[in-house]
Amino acid sequence: QVQLVESGGGLVQPGGSLRLSCAASGFSLDNYAVGWHRQAPGKRREGVACISSDDDRTAYADSVMGRFTVSRDNGKNTVFLQMNNLRREDTAVYTCATGQRCSGYYAVAGDIVGRGTQVTVSS
Repeated sequence: QVQLVESGGGLVQPGGSLRLSCAASGFSLDNYAVGWHRQAPGKRREGVACISSDDDRTAYADSVMGRFTVSRDNGKNTVFLQMNNLRREDTAVYTCATGQRCSGYYAVAGDIVGRGTQVTVSS
């Protein structure tokens, strides 16, 4: 079965860290760009970061630049999102999605999306 499964979300205090995982099954993730997106309650879905397939080039939204790092481990068929210095406004459901390429910090021209993992930043 072709799918993406996110994990690693949870409750963390402001200033804390989490590492999200996006694990692929049924296909090889290294052939695709992978983007992370998030959606907070009552807000529109927004792009967070993207990693390309060919040279692992990365791009980030201004709101997470310097705090979040996207990386991939092709041996594990997994892409990670390391989130440091988390803020309350980072609270959202985070999803990953494949794409043919990154357009800025969005993965575009793809069709596989995970179900998401909840990240809550609160004291």
